[in-house]
Order: sequence, then structure tokens, then C-alpha cells
Amino acid sequence: MMELIAQKQQEREEREKREKVEQEKQRRKKGQELSAIKQKLQEQEMQTAVEERKREKQEERLARDRVREKIARDKAERARRFGGATSEPVSTPVEMPIQARTLSSSSPTQEPPTKKEYDQCRIQIRLLDGTALSQTFRAREQLAAVRLYVELNWPGAPQGPFDFMTTFPRRVFTEDDMEKPLQELGLVPSSVLIVSRK
Repeated sequence: MMELIAQKQQEREEREKREKVEQEKQRRKKGQELSAIKQKLQEQEMQTAVEERKREKQEERLARDRVREKIARDKAERARRFGGATSEPVSTPVEMPIQARTLSSSSPTQEPPTKKEYDQCRIQIRLLDGTALSQTFRAREQLAAVRLYVELNWPGAPQGPFDFMTTFPRRVFTEDDMEKPLQELGLVPSSVLIVSRK
């Protein structure tokens, strides 16, 4: 009788042990399946993020290409326009010495001729975070060229649209000013432009 009871007890213990082993196997299998599902979701999210970033970069590249093309067209138009206009002052060389003599007799400084000699412009651009960019441009280049330079060289890329302004005299440049040459805007031979939010 005692042997029969001991045998039954041993069988029950072995059965419980087998059930525990089976339960542990099931738990591990479910854990592996959950881990695989999580990994797959993470990979899909990463793939989506990579594709989104590629699309954004492509759009930025296309936008920059459009701006470059516009600047190139504007430069070609200016070259054509100024190319036709430069022949007029050269055709009247006699007037220049007379003007120079008149200016020298009235005032010792000859500012107008000196200003006309500048064909380059040194511009320092102060960004929103306090850092500064500095570049030399041609005096006849448009202000849009400066904006493009800032967009291409801003560390981390600009966050949204921006304007340029000067502090002394205080002036905020508009979209119409972007088409004007730096010389016409009074930024030659050197100036400081401050970036401001639109």
C-alpha cells in the first residue's frame, strides 16, 4: 500500500515537472514572438523615417536648384543689361576730368568716383544664434545671392523663412529688395546684415 502511494506521488511530481517545463517553453516562445514583432515594427519605423528624410532632402535640393537657376538667370539678365549700359559712360571720356576738377575745387574728398570703383562687397551676416557668416560678393549681385549663401551655409539649416535688416541706419529689407544689387542698397563696400524672423 505504501509503495503504491509513493509511486502515485512520484508520478504526480513528474507530471507537474513536465507541465512546468512545457509552460516555460510556451512562455519563451511567446517572448521570442513578441520580440520579433517589436523588432519588425522598429525596422519599419526606421525605414519610414529614412524614406521621409530622403524625400525632404530631395525637396530641399530641388528648391535650392530653383533658386540657383533664378540667380543664374538674373545674373545673365544683369550682364546683358549692364553690358549694353557700360558703353554709354565710356563713350564720353571728356566729361570725367571736368567732373573731377569741379569736385576737387568744391571739396577735397572725391567720394562719388571712389564709390564707383568698388566692384566687391564684404558682408558679415549675424545669425539668430549669435554666430556669424562672412563672405565677399560682387557689388552688382542681388541681395537674393546673399540669402542663398546663408541658406546653403547656415549650420543645421535655417528654421523657416527669414529677413535681413541693418541696425544703423535701421532698415528691414523686403522681397522687392532681394532683386536689387548690393550697390543700389547701399551695402558696398562692406556691411553687417542681421537675420530676423519673418
